[in-house]
Amino acid sequence: MTSAAQLQTTAILIEPQRRLEFRLQEVWAYRDLIYFLVWRDIKVRYKQTALGTLWAILQPVLTTLVFSLFFGRLAKVPSDGFPYPVFAYVGLLPWQLFAYSLTESANSLVSNQNLIRKVYFPRLVIPLSAVLAGLVDFAIAFVVLLVMLFIYGIRPGVSIVLLPVFLLLAVVTALTVGLWFSALNVQYRDVRYIIPFLTQLWLLATPVAYPATLIPEHWRPWYGLNPMAGVVEGFRWALLGRAGNPGALIAVSVAVVLVMFVGGLIYFRRMESTFADVV
Repeated sequence: MTSAAQLQTTAILIEPQRRLEFRLQEVWAYRDLIYFLVWRDIKVRYKQTALGTLWAILQPVLTTLVFSLFFGRLAKVPSDGFPYPVFAYVGLLPWQLFAYSLTESANSLVSNQNLIRKVYFPRLVIPLSAVLAGLVDFAIAFVVLLVMLFIYGIRPGVSIVLLPVFLLLAVVTALTVGLWFSALNVQYRDVRYIIPFLTQLWLLATPVAYPATLIPEHWRPWYGLNPMAGVVEGFRWALLGRAGNPGALIAVSVAVVLVMFVGGLIYFRRMESTFADVV
């Protein structure tokens, strides 16, 4: 016979926070959920596709071919002394990681509204997992870059040890913008229409198809106000190395990302308590 003491249960009361806290340690505690969401996003993306993960290669390769034809061959856009296909592909790698992660993270809260309404977990987990899922495509496409470097006889220098730093900067930049837009998307569904247009404009403002050296040197650090300019130039410097050290441009981009990231966290945390009611 079950005693009354055995029937007692523990009630956990979840109350809204009274002061602003980032509680990043709580996000780490839910790392298993992050892994599950990342794996789910990857499987859903390639489910019932004829080419599967080959899409991760086809997109940057075909875009590189188009850029090489129109910008490299017809428009004669300089490429800092490197073969234009390699120059363009190195710029496209971090850009496509950013563009995919931004789109997915901006729509992540709305896409997971049923999950948000049913169970508690730190909502930051959702846009973070959407960004991390993009690293799989990046890794696959990076193999193609290694083949291209071998074909063109390009050997990266010691600066390649800083490549993980610039990869982290690309991920943080995507997460930063994703935090702002994912929270805004809950309130205003116009955001999903703005993202494709914004991404196109941002690509033109980023030195993917052209080098940052086209910008006058005294204006170049200000070009770093576009954080993806620092990311792309950092990738080129780490992998190709001969175009000079874009230190000032990268430093400005890092500062901009840090400020935007803290602001994005604050805004996301302030809006978090309303997600389940509004989404």
